[in-house]
Amino acid sequence: MKKLFFYSSLFILVFLFFNADAQDNVDVPNFALGLRGGISIPNLTGGGSSTENPLNTGYSSRLGLDAGLLAEFRFSELFSLQPMLEYSAQGGKKDGLQAFPTPAPLAAAFTAQGQPAPTYLYDNANSAAKINYLMLPILAKFGWDFSKTVRFYVDGGPFLAYLVYAHQVVTNSGGFYLDSKGTEPLSALSPDAPSNINSDTDIKDQLHNFNVGFEGNVGFAYKLFNGKKETGYFFVEGGGDYGFLNIQKGTANGKNNIGAGTANIGYSLCLGK
Repeated sequence: MKKLFFYSSLFILVFLFFNADAQDNVDVPNFALGLRGGISIPNLTGGGSSTENPLNTGYSSRLGLDAGLLAEFRFSELFSLQPMLEYSAQGGKKDGLQAFPTPAPLAAAFTAQGQPAPTYLYDNANSAAKINYLMLPILAKFGWDFSKTVRFYVDGGPFLAYLVYAHQVVTNSGGFYLDSKGTEPLSALSPDAPSNINSDTDIKDQLHNFNVGFEGNVGFAYKLFNGKKETGYFFVEGGGDYGFLNIQKGTANGKNNIGAGTANIGYSLCLGK
């Protein structure tokens, strides 16, 4: 995947170089710089049936921030390239009865009683995996004008992502159970067992620093003019991204892939001719 991203980026740079002179013949603004911001609706997915376990399955979506600084290089009325520096909130959440690795003090209590410690205990809790990235997508963009001011477009391309923040936050837990249905409370076996595991744990060292994947968007732009010259455009778009690599370094917590749906609004300023 890293080689795919490298060769894709190299092709784009070569394409930009050999088409630089072609801009003189294009009767559209050839460069725009913009900002976009909105919401990310991420989720974690299990990394395949062979690596699924109670820890890496059962996630649902959570809300987060998506924001980006973008540049658009136009080559024609139809086609442009759009690299972007993007901050993307990723991860997922679980609410209700769910599995946790047996904490070391409780594992020791089982051993002291001559019993093997279970791999997992279950707890009614709210937990969130907050895993945020700085991403560099390079998007091929195709657009069609509905009128002088309204334009429809689609874009897509590869991205490289760098992990900047990763925390597992657990709150409102209410006591451990030995089974996944919550019918065997741990307190019946060990009255001194803790009743909660509220925590905010940095898990960045458990995850790979880099990921690669694909991003795509569909949107509408409203163009602004000064006389006959296009000066900029507002846009609204929806899309998503998906990482191709499993994010965990080890296998104790299973394997997960990461991705998100996004909804953004933004503005781009035309700086070329």
